[in-house]
Amino acid sequence: MATIVVEGPIGVGKTSLARYLAEDLGARLLVEVVEENPFLAQFYEDPRRYAFQTETFFLLSRFRQHSELAQASMFQRHTVADYVFDKTFLFASLTLEGAEFELYSDLFHQLRSRLPSPDLIVYLRAEPRLLLERIAKRGRPFEVDIQASYLERISAAYDDYFAHSSVPVRTVDAEAIDFVVNEDERASLLRDIRGWAGIA
Repeated sequence: MATIVVEGPIGVGKTSLARYLAEDLGARLLVEVVEENPFLAQFYEDPRRYAFQTETFFLLSRFRQHSELAQASMFQRHTVADYVFDKTFLFASLTLEGAEFELYSDLFHQLRSRLPSPDLIVYLRAEPRLLLERIAKRGRPFEVDIQASYLERISAAYDDYFAHSSVPVRTVDAEAIDFVVNEDERASLLRDIRGWAGIA
């Protein structure tokens, strides 16, 4: 039984690839709940004021989801998720400061210690220019004000995080392949992921 996480910055195609992979493996799919965060739209308008509420909501929501993941049904051999729990801390480190970050960090580490780590992380990378194009295409109202500079910071944080990950990480250039439109490239990528995860 393997747990595979597809991760990367906003707009890179995590959920699309996770859905394709889960279908290919006949696996349980865990998709991050984004739109249900009641503070997210306000955060993009005023990050300094709403960062703590936004990040704390995500922390608790993601913990609930991953707690359920840890109790996966015995009838499904594999699980695919479109985010790694640790992204919670990664984003908070970019948006929180001082006492708020210290409080958040303490809460995160207490919750993180209760969760298992995935077996493989597939890290999708893309430049902010492409990410902004994809974000615009999906048309979420609360994402219209996202700036390239914010995406650059997120991408740099992911690069640093995955460079020191204790979990095996395979990096995929999401600009070099189009796994959404091109079926051959999608099939090739899914075969690669199966191989990386040691799944026949």
